[in-house]
Amino acid sequence: MVLDSMVDGSHEQVTYVSDPETGLRAIVAIHDTTLGPSLGGTRFLDYDTEADALDDVLGLSRAMTYKAAAADLPLGGGKAVILGDPDEHKTDALLGAYGRAIENLGGRYVTSVDVNTGVTDMDVVARETDHVVGTSNGLGDPSPITAHGVYHGICASAEHILGTDTPGDLEVVVQGLGKVGRALAEELVSAGAEVTVSDVDEDHVASFVDEHGVDSVAPEAVYEQSCDVFAPCAVGGVVNDDTIPQLECDIVAGSANNVLAERRHAEALRERGLFYAPDYVINAGGLMTVAEEYQGGSRKAAYEDAAAIGNRLGEMIEIAERQDTTVLDAAEEYAIRRIERAGSGDEPAVAAE
Repeated sequence: MVLDSMVDGSHEQVTYVSDPETGLRAIVAIHDTTLGPSLGGTRFLDYDTEADALDDVLGLSRAMTYKAAAADLPLGGGKAVILGDPDEHKTDALLGAYGRAIENLGGRYVTSVDVNTGVTDMDVVARETDHVVGTSNGLGDPSPITAHGVYHGICASAEHILGTDTPGDLEVVVQGLGKVGRALAEELVSAGAEVTVSDVDEDHVASFVDEHGVDSVAPEAVYEQSCDVFAPCAVGGVVNDDTIPQLECDIVAGSANNVLAERRHAEALRERGLFYAPDYVINAGGLMTVAEEYQGGSRKAAYEDAAAIGNRLGEMIEIAERQDTTVLDAAEEYAIRRIERAGSGDEPAVAAE
């Protein structure tokens, strides 16, 4: 099953890791290293089944390849998942064992923060391997920079679709108040946008509402909430056959990875007259941050890179309009051409250090 899935997704390598002493159970997926070493975060989740974990890591690693290529970064795509409840299973010993496993991959995969892993966790991993970014000795938590890029992606989408370059004109529903979703909602509030928030964690919602005086909507009603922009910032797959008919927005633009349940849903949104900003284009700020760290850059430079995401999205919108296709098609074409040029020797690729 694993080999078939790898072939179907064009993955180069999938590594299963087990350490009985610490309870570590992990999967590392390397999708493509044509442009450089694969880089992607490690998420720590209590998956229902091992098959669910494999599907997640395969899809996420493939998305990282396109994200890096579309962002003009000298990196490939990879991802890792650690299976288990982080509240019960995450220990320094387990993270150390995980770091040793990353070291054994010889630099083909560079890891960083993701769902349920943070800067302090990467500090532990860094005791065992140099192939890690997002540590306290580096550029720190990339979440605010990811949110900054999504913010500029929303602004570019609104200028194209709604004819306004003023965030204060926008009504935005933010689904998910994790590290990135909360930072995005705060930036939108600061810019004067009318923000409504939603999260399965009622405490997260209550604290944000109390602090910022915004409205909230129940998770089960979030899709039918009328707004200009629906910003999914929690889990993937939320734009699907069931939710697309419910959407009462003009634009779908958020930070969550793999927002579309299936690729065909980009066209389904287009048929409804809804604009979709590809998630891996506008949420690339986090990857830009760790790429800057990996290459010895600065946090300021990462913020500048993220701010330029709006311009990059605008270019892809123009391509899509000329070709009468979705922006997702335009973004994928751009990324594939970069990889093909590097594979043929027309564009330099960066070797793992």
